[in-house]
Amino acid sequence: MKVLIAEDQVYLSQLLGELVQLWGYEAVVVHDGPAALKVLQGPDVPRLALLDWMMPGLDGIEVCREVRKGVEAPYTYIILMTGQGGRQCMLDGLEGGADDFLVKPVDDAELRARLATGRRLVTLQEQLRVLATRDALTGLWNRLAILDILDRELARSRRKGHPVGLILADLDHFKRINDTLGHLAGDAVLRLVGQRMLAGLRPYDTVGRYGGEEFLVVLPGCDVGAATSLAERLRHSVAAEPMALEEGPLPVTLSLGVASVDDGSAVASDLLRVADEALYQAKGKGRNRAVLGKPPRLPQARPLRMGRCWP
Repeated sequence: MKVLIAEDQVYLSQLLGELVQLWGYEAVVVHDGPAALKVLQGPDVPRLALLDWMMPGLDGIEVCREVRKGVEAPYTYIILMTGQGGRQCMLDGLEGGADDFLVKPVDDAELRARLATGRRLVTLQEQLRVLATRDALTGLWNRLAILDILDRELARSRRKGHPVGLILADLDHFKRINDTLGHLAGDAVLRLVGQRMLAGLRPYDTVGRYGGEEFLVVLPGCDVGAATSLAERLRHSVAAEPMALEEGPLPVTLSLGVASVDDGSAVASDLLRVADEALYQAKGKGRNRAVLGKPPRLPQARPLRMGRCWP
């Protein structure tokens, strides 16, 4: 687990870095507040942080306050270090967003114990986050999480003017699988279909189990042409090879409804309604096909761009 060490005294930061590495952590060392904030707001955020109270640019409490504004980022357990002890300093640090408080000179054994406490807490939080956002059967995002992702992508689209695509996919004749092979076989099919869909998407696309045998795919930057192409790719990836079950190989197909909005001006319910209607048409036309739905009616909507996909 990574530990950010933000300490303007170079000798002390090196010493702390050597200690945490000796204890099995990976040290990320910076020497001022802005650099610490950049690390804590960047990719692959350290889950533990040791912040000196007094640093150039931003002090430790200011860094804490800025970090705590970011609710979407993984939670970082922050320990403030200061040369000034006392109850009021501790309260100020905790109210500023710190999780723990150490007085310099830092005792090695105490630091190790505080880091271990932080590690246990962030590990537990990650386990709870997975339970709250992942579908227990397929490991994909669950319904609430994928809908939250859709809302956030639409909000980002409104800010940047990029399109958002949506695919609602449903397994064909899934009840027949449960009735003839049993629910365990049906569960295995759902897992395998989820894996194939995930493998067919771009790194920044997301797929979740919408409910039952339905899957919802959110496609940032995809207009109608690109979203339809992706839907066809997903359909082919599922239908190309039979599912390898204990009962034997089983052909499985998907029906898919596709929707897209050019600039995020639609709300999630608009896109979902369009995709659901298109999925219903795909079922009615014989299944194992993708159907593009009509765009939502929006006031002063710009024309939809075709065939382009933004990352």
